[in-house]
Formats: sequence, C-alpha cells, structure tokens
Amino acid sequence: MKSHSDSSLPLTVVTGATGTLGRCVVDGLLSSGRPVRAVSRQPRQSELPPAVEVVAGDLHEPSTLGTAFETAQALVLIAVPDSAVEVVACARAAGIEHIVVVSSAAVTAGHDTTYNLPVERAVQASGLDWSIVRPGEFASNALLIWGPSIRSGRRVVEPFPDQAGNPIHEQDIVDVIVADLLDPDRRGRVDTIIGPDTLTKREQVALIAAAVGAGIALDEVTPQQALRFYREQGGFAADNADWLYGLTSYDGVEGVADEPHEAKPESDGAYLTLAEVLGRPGRSYAQWARDHAFDFGKPAD
Repeated sequence: MKSHSDSSLPLTVVTGATGTLGRCVVDGLLSSGRPVRAVSRQPRQSELPPAVEVVAGDLHEPSTLGTAFETAQALVLIAVPDSAVEVVACARAAGIEHIVVVSSAAVTAGHDTTYNLPVERAVQASGLDWSIVRPGEFASNALLIWGPSIRSGRRVVEPFPDQAGNPIHEQDIVDVIVADLLDPDRRGRVDTIIGPDTLTKREQVALIAAAVGAGIALDEVTPQQALRFYREQGGFAADNADWLYGLTSYDGVEGVADEPHEAKPESDGAYLTLAEVLGRPGRSYAQWARDHAFDFGKPAD
C-alpha cells in the first residue's frame, strides 16, 4: 500500500534506517502518514521507499549530521557511544524535540555499561524529551547465527540447547518505537521488551523446522567447538561468538560471562511483553519462524 505522508506533521529522522529494524521503523512511520528522513552513509544505495528523504550522514562523524537534522522534530537514535554526546548536541541545536533511543535489555540486566548505556545517558541529560526502548534477544539473531548452516545442511550447532529465553519479533520492537514517536504521552518511558514465549534453543530450532517443513539436526557441542565453528562461518556469528558462548562479557571483558545458561531463567518484572507495553499480544516465535521460513531456505511451493 502506498503511503501518503503529510508534510505538516512532525518530521522524524531515522538513523540505522537501512538495517532490518530501521527499515521496519521507516515503513511503520510511512504507514502512519508521517514524513521520514533516513540517514545513510551511502544514500544512493539505501533502496528505501521513494517517499523517504534519504540524506548522507554518519553517526561516527557528528559534523556530517547538520543537514540531516534540519527541520526535524523527532529522532530515532541507534547506539554509537563514542560520539553520542556530540550527536545529541547537534540534534538539540537543530531543533529536534524528542529522541527515541534504540537500546538493549542488556542495560536493564546490568551487562551493558559501555555501549548502549552511554547513549541513553547522553539523551537523558540533554534536556530534550526522550523515550528508551530496550529490546531483549532479537528472534532474528537465529537467522544470523543458525541461518547459514540451516540453509546449507539443515543443521544447528549449539552448546546450550536447553538455555531458555524470550526472543522477540523485530516487528514488535518496531511497534513500540513507532508508538513512542506518535504518542506524546509515552515520552519519558524506559521499556525493556521481550517476546511472549519462553523457549529453549532446542524448542526454537523445532519451530523453525516446522516452519521450513524439513528436519533440522541440532548438534550439541562444547562452547569451544561452537566458537571454532562460528568463527569459521564468519559474519555476525563470528563477531559475537565469544560473548554468546560465555568466553567474554557483553562489555568484552575476557573470562567473564554474564549470560545465564540455565533452562528456566528467573522472571523479572522489569522485562515486559508487548501486551504489557502496548496492550496487545506480541507475535509468537512460531509466527516469526513462519515469517522467515524462506530466509531459512524453505523450498518454493
């Protein structure tokens, strides 16, 4: 459906707009009729909808953001901690009134003190209106970690198959971000959001297999074996394997693990489902798996 944005409505600047989450935020704003400006280091390669104004800019280089922030009222900000204070100052100078920070549940858990937390603090100290969204485990991490081996050999390599979590559909995260942008009453909120289902890795693999319509072998290995496998695989899995498998902390401290690997983690009232944040049910992991079945190599009908 084609979106018709109203230029009289507040303009929102979206950073990270070419990423999986950012693209969905852009679509959500467009479907609400809101004008959107996307910031990209390579605007000509953004492949965003024609209704989106795409401008050059780099959060690592705040001096490049002046044009991107002009005439905007709201900003969706992803984490670049080293330049956060300067970026927020630039936004304020340009007249931006409200910043929605896309952070991480690792801040709520106390694991993230050097990456997302400094960005949150810079925004909260700015004097601007703010909202903070802290997603838990992205369901889409399964595509980045398990996707290559599922597509090539219907196989998952996992050292902690009975570790449980509440992976969240990326669209649920987007719904909270967009709600924060559209509803002034949601300003000043910090929402740590998780998916509605508590599932072990083993159960997640089974739901992906059901969506794909094919068996997927789960190879239980040691953390060291998993580390070697995913380093060889490369990409997101290689970049995050040390932390995922307990060899470093979230903040990168070697020999310190902060991710629990028990089968049933303790519940915590700080972690909220979409039903608790927006008043409507979150999307199930089974739905997420069906939504991405072809990304995992489901054969065409």
